[in-house]
Amino acid sequence: MDRIVRIIADYMGSSANRLAPDRAEPAFDQPLVGVSRADDPIWERIVGHIGPVHWRAAEAFALAFPDAAASASDLRIVSWVLPQTKATRDDHRHSKSLPSVRWSLARHYGEKVNEGLRRHLVDALAAFGVQAVAPVLLPQWGYRDSRDWGFASNWSERHAAFAAGLGTFGLSDGLITARGKAVRIGSVVAAMNLEATPRPYGEDHHAYCLHYRKGTCRACAKRCPAKTISSQGHDKPACKGYVRGTASPFVEREQLGFPVNSCGLCQTGVPCEDRIPLVKSLEEDRLNATHRTGG
Repeated sequence: MDRIVRIIADYMGSSANRLAPDRAEPAFDQPLVGVSRADDPIWERIVGHIGPVHWRAAEAFALAFPDAAASASDLRIVSWVLPQTKATRDDHRHSKSLPSVRWSLARHYGEKVNEGLRRHLVDALAAFGVQAVAPVLLPQWGYRDSRDWGFASNWSERHAAFAAGLGTFGLSDGLITARGKAVRIGSVVAAMNLEATPRPYGEDHHAYCLHYRKGTCRACAKRCPAKTISSQGHDKPACKGYVRGTASPFVEREQLGFPVNSCGLCQTGVPCEDRIPLVKSLEEDRLNATHRTGG
């Protein structure tokens, strides 16, 4: 694991991590890294939740290495969280209905950094004789119709990070991590023996969200310019419609000169922007449970 963390940290500490080609400042702060086992039962829960459109890790691995004899027990999913910088979060927090320029840069060029990291880790592992694949870079990856969710991708980076102990989902469907919700996420499936990262929240996929845990907050709903977030959750088709129909043309017309699916207003100006807002509450709940059981 130390080697994996070092490979990822070194890449993100290099000039590859840039907000834009003509800017020397980094796109992201230093990453968080976690690991899950492909045979962890949580993955069957994830596939059952999203639907058959979502790959199991072994299915994605087999697409890249059809002649390999790897089973789920042989595979690990390495996930990482790339936190937005304070400068990007500060700029975006002041935006009300349309994305900030810095956020749009991080969405476009920052995701290219994330793609580069995926390729870099795959290549670095190959140099050690380890077969690995980034599922979202497979030519077969894409979005499909989903009965329950309107649409869903073959591989969810957020769910992979959840399985790897890196965070839980909020009301807006964003992943709340130790560095908050203003993040980008990536992963690689590798045929190697790594110890899985503990999930402090078990299988509670809403553990870090104030709305689900305390019935309070809903700040992300107030921040959404298209009103696609409510106490019932996140309206994905409506969100997509706003991003594609309003925000993306705005970025092309007023900011970058080309369309970018940039919004992310629900990720800043909220209690979970750069932290887990429930750390004290979670510790109190843990102590109370210990006292109740006499532990």
